[in-house]
Amino acid sequence: MSKEKDIKSFQGKNFFQEAEIEKAKRLREIEKMIVADYQKGRDIDNTEVYNQPDQEAVIEIIQKMFRILFPGYYRDRFFKGYNLESSITVLVEDVMYNLEKQIATVLNYQKQGENPGSHICQSQVENRASEITLKFLEQIPKMREYLDTDLEATLQGDPAALNKDEIVLSYPGIYTITIYRMAHELFLLDVPLIPRMMTEYAHGKTGIDIHPGASIGKYFFIDHGTGIVVGSTTIIGEHVKIYQGVTVGALSTSGGQKLRGIKRHPTIEDYVTLYSGASILGGNTIIGAHSVIGSNAFITSSIPEGTKVSIKNQELQFKTKKSGEETLKAKDLKPDSEWIKLK
Repeated sequence: MSKEKDIKSFQGKNFFQEAEIEKAKRLREIEKMIVADYQKGRDIDNTEVYNQPDQEAVIEIIQKMFRILFPGYYRDRFFKGYNLESSITVLVEDVMYNLEKQIATVLNYQKQGENPGSHICQSQVENRASEITLKFLEQIPKMREYLDTDLEATLQGDPAALNKDEIVLSYPGIYTITIYRMAHELFLLDVPLIPRMMTEYAHGKTGIDIHPGASIGKYFFIDHGTGIVVGSTTIIGEHVKIYQGVTVGALSTSGGQKLRGIKRHPTIEDYVTLYSGASILGGNTIIGAHSVIGSNAFITSSIPEGTKVSIKNQELQFKTKKSGEETLKAKDLKPDSEWIKLK
């Protein structure tokens, strides 16, 4: 019996070794096939990878900026500063060093991508990155001024908010707006890629998609937020409220890259409310000040100032044991006018 077991054990080991050898051969063949697939000359086959911005480094910059913008709410657990000034000094210098490095990287990446093989003067790139970073940091008081109004608008606009602490620490709207505010300043300084990386990070965290190129005024309030889309050439005034599922987008993108630089997205004037599911589309579309756009409205042309837009009630059907099937028409329902009172 012992001899038979030894034979079976040997055969099992031998089979296992042969299987491993066969697997290794197939893997080599797959690797050769993939390498051969790179030789077809398509855009996707480009293997000349330039030094690209570090996504994790950009996220760390965002997190440090939150500590600068909201010093009492976001604190560094590792750095123990003796006072506010020393703490801010460390944070600002940290952001300066890392952001300057990422901007220099992305400027190199952009130039090499547009002009392969061209000579780049590294000192000029580094000087430009340094100047851009300083200009960005100079905008921090402006960012904080705008964020203070956004925070106030959120408190006043949401009866469920207990206080501003709750808003800063838990509301996805103010979180996304904060990242948008810093990304927008970098966008205005013509920094490629990094602003979009920032807003897409916020998009992934909250479901709110605001392009850094959009222009948004003070007292901006996002309620709930999930599913909101704000396009790159959108102009939003002050005291604007946007609820979940709203799209402020382009009427058509069939023109592709030919539309680059053309205003494709709407203008939303001051004191406008856009309720959940509303779609406002088109570069020539202007929603006049003090207007209210009701849920699920589909707007592709301008709306005069002070207009209230709503969808007529749909025809509803009710089934009960006593009355069977009964149709309830829009005219039989008394519309709830409470929503039009909200500002």
